[in-house]
Parts: sequence; C-alpha cells; structure tokens
Amino acid sequence: KIPLTREAQATLLALPNAGMAVTIDIGDAANVHPKNKQDVGNRLMHIALANIYGRRLECSGPMFESMKVEGGAIRVKFSHVGGGLVAKGGPLKQFAIVGADKKFVWANAVIDANDVVVSSPQVLHPAAVRYAWSDNPEGCNLYNSERLPAAPFRTDVK
Repeated sequence: KIPLTREAQATLLALPNAGMAVTIDIGDAANVHPKNKQDVGNRLMHIALANIYGRRLECSGPMFESMKVEGGAIRVKFSHVGGGLVAKGGPLKQFAIVGADKKFVWANAVIDANDVVVSSPQVLHPAAVRYAWSDNPEGCNLYNSERLPAAPFRTDVK
C-alpha cells in the first residue's frame, strides 16, 4: 500500500510550485514520521528556495523520466540528476525487472552517464523496471551528486 501512496503523492508534482521531499533514506519502517527532522527540513527548504524564490539549485533527487528497452536491458532516464548520478555505498540496489511473464526479479543496475541501465540474465526480453517499490525499501542507494535520494518508481503502469 505504501508504494501506491508514494506514487499518488508524486502526481501532485504537476501542480504549480509543488515539491516532494523524498525521505526513504532517513525514515523509520516503524514510524511514518522520520526522527531526522534536520535533513527533512533541509530538503523542504531547497524545494521552497528553488520553486518559490527562483534560486538556481537542485531541489530534488533523481526522478524517473522515461525508459527505453535496449536489447536485453532497459535504460532509465531521470530528471534532477544535478551534477550526476551516484550509487551511495556500493553497487545499485532495489532495482527489479520484468519480462512478458510479469514476474519481477532482482536486477543488476549500473550508472551510465546520467542514466541507469537495468538487466537480469533471468529476463531476456525486459518490459518494465521498478526501483525501491516496497513498503520499506532497505538499501536503496541511487542519489544525485547533491546527496538527494531518487524517488521510488515503477514503469509498468498503464
């Protein structure tokens, strides 16, 4: 249910001056309200400075923009990459991929310039990708160089 709530919240970004502070990296699985108020406040401040006051600064982590199937992989493009994409603390985690069988499997994901290329030897003809698509996506580690986390997403929505 929580991934669907996050997805619904993200639809509000279409409104003027709206922003979304992603907190999946500082939250608590047992409490919807993160104890780390300073980082939450800092992220909200950057959204206000950029969207309301017109400051030229990155105010969001990477946001899914589009995907393209390339052979046995999917290339995912993002907005809000800032100075570039970063895998914090090691290889990218929490990416899943699916083929025509509609069974998601954990995938290999690598940063390629400002994109992420996702693949799995179990999925020869990929159709969709998900990132951090669970109630408590532990270990999700895609960020931009401004240390802002990527928002969870799925591409299998029609």
